[in-house]
Amino acid sequence: MRGFFQTLVAGLLVALLPQWSRAGEEYARAAGAKEKVFTENIRPLLRSYCFACHDTNKRKAGLDLEKIDSAAAALNLVDLWDQVGERLRSKEMPPAKSKQPTEDERQTLLAWVKHVADSQLSYTQLTKEQLENALAGPTLSRRLNRTEYNNTLRDLFGVDLHAGDLLPSEGGGGEGFDNTGATLFTTPVLMEKYLEAAELVLSTLFPATVAQHDNALADKSQAAQLETVRRKLLKAVPGPGIASHAAARQVLASFLPLAFRRPATAQEMERYLGIFDKAAERGDSYEQSLKRALKGVLISPSFLFLIETPPEKKGVYRLSHYEVASHVSYFLWASMPDEELLQLAAQGKLHDDQVLRGQVQRMLHDPRARSLAEGFAAQWLGIRPLGATIRPDAKVFPEFDDELAAAMREETILFINSILVENRSILEILDANYTFLNERLAAHYKINGVTGSQMRRVELNDSIRGGILGHASILTVTSFPHRTSPVLRGRWILEELLGVDVPPPPPNVPVLNERNRGGTARTLRELLETHRSKAECASCHTRMDPLGFGLENFDPLGRWRLEQGGRPIDSAGVLPTGEQFNGPVELKKLLLEKRRLEFLRNFCRKLLGYALAREIKRVDLCVVQDCIQALEQGEFRATRLLETIVTSYPFAHRSQGD
Repeated sequence: MRGFFQTLVAGLLVALLPQWSRAGEEYARAAGAKEKVFTENIRPLLRSYCFACHDTNKRKAGLDLEKIDSAAAALNLVDLWDQVGERLRSKEMPPAKSKQPTEDERQTLLAWVKHVADSQLSYTQLTKEQLENALAGPTLSRRLNRTEYNNTLRDLFGVDLHAGDLLPSEGGGGEGFDNTGATLFTTPVLMEKYLEAAELVLSTLFPATVAQHDNALADKSQAAQLETVRRKLLKAVPGPGIASHAAARQVLASFLPLAFRRPATAQEMERYLGIFDKAAERGDSYEQSLKRALKGVLISPSFLFLIETPPEKKGVYRLSHYEVASHVSYFLWASMPDEELLQLAAQGKLHDDQVLRGQVQRMLHDPRARSLAEGFAAQWLGIRPLGATIRPDAKVFPEFDDELAAAMREETILFINSILVENRSILEILDANYTFLNERLAAHYKINGVTGSQMRRVELNDSIRGGILGHASILTVTSFPHRTSPVLRGRWILEELLGVDVPPPPPNVPVLNERNRGGTARTLRELLETHRSKAECASCHTRMDPLGFGLENFDPLGRWRLEQGGRPIDSAGVLPTGEQFNGPVELKKLLLEKRRLEFLRNFCRKLLGYALAREIKRVDLCVVQDCIQALEQGEFRATRLLETIVTSYPFAHRSQGD
């Protein structure tokens, strides 16, 4: 028998060795061709135009290109080549005063950059199974953030008691959002806060004494509202024909599936009934016993977390219908699924893309959809801290107060909300003929005809204010407390709108000296031109400053101005690519015409990251590309983008490893 197997193996080797040899020869030829291209075409260009700043000795911006001495080494540095390609395309590198490559040489380098990216993961060459395996993220059960927790309590009980305000605020993670699962840690201190919040809600609904109830609810309208909530919650009460245990079972049978956002198990039902029974045996009243059981529900992981339960079988799997319902609702509403979503989950319909698209359209017409603008846009654009940690200097700008700050933030939130829920073009974010104002903010903008404190849509008569680049919220958070900053504004445009990674300034960079040796004030343009003359500063400032100067007609509070200090405002800019513009109107036109794809790519990436509640991986970029394509085919309408995200593979698929 052993001889038979030896003969069989020998025969297989004889048959397969020529095929292996040919495959090996083809691989060697391909590797040799790549090495030849890199050695003969790419490395000489890097030596001519890059090594002067980015060699092993200087390593400007922490970048050492000299160490990349082979094609194999280059192909392992995808992220680095992405940055190189970005700088080459925008003609920011080499610096303007350095030796410049010819256009053919620049295109040769860009072709290599594309080759590196394609060689690592070419989506078109992957099989469907390979792509799905790559796109299915790991099982992720994440805690509700403070906003989601507060909204869930509101929708669960039907009254907003702001119990979530007792919790600490979360920082941003992943793509910059506070719903990122990897950063939503749970600590003993936080659990104490959850106990405190649960006690606040349930003590308000089930006060220990009538006197306490009356004192806490001096507002008669709130008292009536809470009484309605109590009656709705108490599906059954002890009385003739029904014992307290049976009544509590009915209440919990109704409450648990809503709180857990899925059907409750028999074990869960008995667990919380057991809490009720122990309190009742101790002599607590029906309501106080029920309160203890409900408190147990509100501190349960099944309430505090969005739990994904993987199957026992390893590999890629689809989230359950109930899990999909929660993911959709927390994406669009930052809150729990409503009755219709839970019914569709019970009917097993939420794996149907057409049903999901219909739900996106329905849910966008619900007032809760405003949470998407509040949760996503306010963090993406960086306006949350306005009025709190970001405030203009009170001595320089005494007119800035909390009321004005609130109106500024509300303008931007309502504007983004209108684009998302009204299915408008995403491009209106950059330029639009309307905004949202109340009397205070309209007066701030010197726009007539708006009265009252209520925010409302206002048609604009000129193109200066249209789009978020004309919003006071953006213009204020991108200014210093005492003056504007073309650097901050330019960097904000690059990073937040276009998705460009701008490195931090090198250490020990001196602050701008706003007076020359003679003691006379200089303009910001003069100061920054001096700053850019330093080689270590020029590479970033040549791309940030011109964009920021395009907004210089707006003062630190976002008011329009034509001069400063007796000098006319110079809002002209020239980009490293040679494109010129003057003022915000021409800047917005340039962004729409020349940088549209970068804006769309960044917006889609940010929204996808918010929807998935995690950082976007390289493989996810094919979903970003699907989003861009959906926008381009659908007149850039917002609903097309949201539907594409909700029906995307990573939104509802996970991978269970060994």
